[in-house]
Amino acid sequence: MIIEPNDPFAAEKHLAVEALFKVIDPELFVNVIDLGMVYNLDFEKSDCVKVLMTLTSPHCPMGEAIKNGAKNALEIAFPDRVAIVDLTFDPPWSIDVVSEEGKRQLGVE
Repeated sequence: MIIEPNDPFAAEKHLAVEALFKVIDPELFVNVIDLGMVYNLDFEKSDCVKVLMTLTSPHCPMGEAIKNGAKNALEIAFPDRVAIVDLTFDPPWSIDVVSEEGKRQLGVE
């Protein structure tokens, strides 16, 4: 996910990304940011933070745990906001969206 420097919510988005680095996919042992699973962060409403993310598979057995982990991480980082986590599979996740660090951790450099 790219955060544009002129984004009025850039500081909040950087803080959210930092929080989401702590959310680990329990099957791959890599965080959701390096896996490229986070598509968008929305801070337009002052009382919530919305994240649009995906899972490595629509049938991911740990999907609910990952979704709850993202929600918890964001609510810790932003205690004055409610975190809303929406899942999408469009576009579907692929290894192409994994960061170089994520690929290194997965052993697919």
